[in-house]
Amino acid sequence: MSRAGDDAERSDAVGAPPASGGERRAWGDVSSPSDTCPNDDAHGAVGCAEVIRQVWLLLDGECTPESRDQLRRHLEACPGCFKHYGLEERIKALIGTKCSGDKAPEGLRERLRLEIRRTTIIRETR
Repeated sequence: MSRAGDDAERSDAVGAPPASGGERRAWGDVSSPSDTCPNDDAHGAVGCAEVIRQVWLLLDGECTPESRDQLRRHLEACPGCFKHYGLEERIKALIGTKCSGDKAPEGLRERLRLEIRRTTIIRETR
């Protein structure tokens, strides 16, 4: 898939912030949220720092519906945070692609199972 196709798919998922004239902004237009957000409260209830902290929760689908909506509204209004979201989204996709077929060796899996059982037993006896 081409890079342009990736950008179009990502823009539809969250909504790219509009550039002047209502056009969608290109991904490389800003270098960090602070470049476009000197006032962290300019985008509503969720500030840039909070969006950056919660971006992986959004990507992993682990937000509450209310939190997800707040984060998406902020991303639609904030080109810097939207760019950061796009970068993290690409990293997640790369990890998924490169690690999708890897499985832990059986010995490691067995040691982990044993450690989990041991930890569970210790916690239950306390």
